[in-house]
Amino acid sequence: MPPTPIAILLVSGSLRADSTNTALLRTARAMTPEGVVTLLYEGLGDLPHFNPDDDVEGQPLPPAAADLRAILDECDAILFSTPEYAGGLPGSFKNLLDWTVGGGTLDKPVAWINASGPTRGTGAEEALRSVLTYTNTDIVTGACTRIPVSRSGVGKDGLIADARARSGVVWVLKALEDYVRAKRIEKAEQERLG
Repeated sequence: MPPTPIAILLVSGSLRADSTNTALLRTARAMTPEGVVTLLYEGLGDLPHFNPDDDVEGQPLPPAAADLRAILDECDAILFSTPEYAGGLPGSFKNLLDWTVGGGTLDKPVAWINASGPTRGTGAEEALRSVLTYTNTDIVTGACTRIPVSRSGVGKDGLIADARARSGVVWVLKALEDYVRAKRIEKAEQERLG
């Protein structure tokens, strides 16, 4: 019997229609290896501004926030790709992260791909690492990488054709899969001995 597939949620931090970050994640979805299932989150622009008054235990969440948390609860790992705006995270993406804090839904392995050129995007990486560390998220450092993508590298189909970039996203998905599977084995062993 084949092992249970690993579900990885792909989250772009950009609302731009021709975003290289989103193209990178679309390419990851198209290149998903066997044993992995991917879902591209497309509700970033639908999330209301985070307000703690709307995130009260026992009270219903706004629909888009409830949908986000439900999707996060169902996945085994998360792969982010976000641009850098003004030296940090885009406001809409930070808003998404804020909606996850109260629900404790980032308590799973995460990684990110930086699609910026060699000298850009470090502010976004540092800000993302700061938020994820604050929420005690399991950052899979070995799966976090930089795969530079230029706008001209995105085809009319919204995917990246460059073989190096395509193999890079497959490598990241496999690294996340391997990490999740190792965690499952470790948990099963602890339960067996426990």
